Formats: sequence, C-alpha cells, structure tokens
Amino acid sequence: MKAINPRSPWSSTRMRRRRPDATRRRILDAATSEFAAKGLAGSRVNEIARRARINKRMLYHYFGDKEALWLAVLEEAYLNIRSSEQKLDVSRFAPRLAMRRLIEFNLSYVQSHPEFISLLLTENVHRARYLRRSRKVRALHTSLLDVIGDLLARGRNAGIFRKGVDAAELYITIAALSFFYFSNIHTLSTIFGRNFNAAAARRKHRKHVVNVVLGFLRPDD
Repeated sequence: MKAINPRSPWSSTRMRRRRPDATRRRILDAATSEFAAKGLAGSRVNEIARRARINKRMLYHYFGDKEALWLAVLEEAYLNIRSSEQKLDVSRFAPRLAMRRLIEFNLSYVQSHPEFISLLLTENVHRARYLRRSRKVRALHTSLLDVIGDLLARGRNAGIFRKGVDAAELYITIAALSFFYFSNIHTLSTIFGRNFNAAAARRKHRKHVVNVVLGFLRPDD
C-alpha cells in the first residue's frame, strides 16, 4: 500500500478528523474522573478543562455546558457496560452457562469500575433528571432486555428455567446483587466486622449470587 505524504491534503484531512476525536476523548475522560470524585454539584468546569489540557471555551464548544457534559458522561458509562456485555455473546452458550456468564460479568464490571457506581448514585440523587433526556440509554437497554428475554426463552424450552420470569425484573435483581455489594462495601465491612473487599470474600459473594439467581430460575417440581 502506498504511503501517504504527511504534507498531502489527504494527510491534513485525517489529522483534522483525529484532533476533534482526541480532544473530545480527553474531555470525557477528565469529566468522568471529576464527576465520579465530586458529583455533579461539586465538580468544576475549570478543573475538567485543566485535566483535559484545554481551555474552558473549547469545552463549551464540544459539549455546550456542564449539564450536557454530565449527560454525555452518563451515556458513555452506560454504553461502555452494555458494549462489554454484548461481547459476551451469550447466545453462543447453553442457557445455564450463559446466565452464569451474565451474572459474573455484572459482578466483575462493577468491581472494576467504581466510577460507574459513583455516577449512577449521583444521578439517582437527581432522580434521573438528566438521564431522562437521553434516547441513547433507553435504546441500549431495550436491546439488553431482548437478549435476556431470548435467553430465558431458550431456558424454558430446554426445561431448565421456570416460566413467567420478567426480563427486566431479573436484570434488576442481578444488577442489585452486584451493585449493592460494591457500592456499600466499606459500610458493610464495618458493620459486620468482615473485609468484604478481600479476594476470598468477593469469590464467596460471586458464588452466592450465581446460586441465588440460578436457584430462582429453576422450575418448580
């Protein structure tokens, strides 16, 4: 393949395309760190701009205002978890194994992305005021429910999952058993006098959650 002359018009066009993408990426990364650490009210646009190595005017050029930037960060947070979830491709696996992988994924993701916990807790303080403006997030979760619904149907047809399970309710249960553990891990460790953040404790919780969900899905005799 012929190399492109760095002085050619084609090269200049590529560079111009890359710069806005890179700048937007830096802003989102900086904003995610700032919002996760200080919440929406406590975060400052000046600090986000400093972290992103840009001036405040450029930040406003890309995102409009602080609230629009907050929504963009939320949307990306949901996009990241859903994109990672899709890579599991649970349709490849038998229903029980697929469900196990889905449960374990949620536990692992929340554990390794504490910023996701912080962002969601903050948005719930605001009663999803900003998330309600997003069409992207709702579309992502419609697809998620389709995947879970298909998985439940395959399990029912195979005689290993019970009938009448609501896909949204099941996902909420899986998410709750993952999210609550890690969002409250410090207080839980304190009040029970156990280190729930220890590797052995996390493995025990993982096994417990898998057993709880799969046990619920088992058909009645």
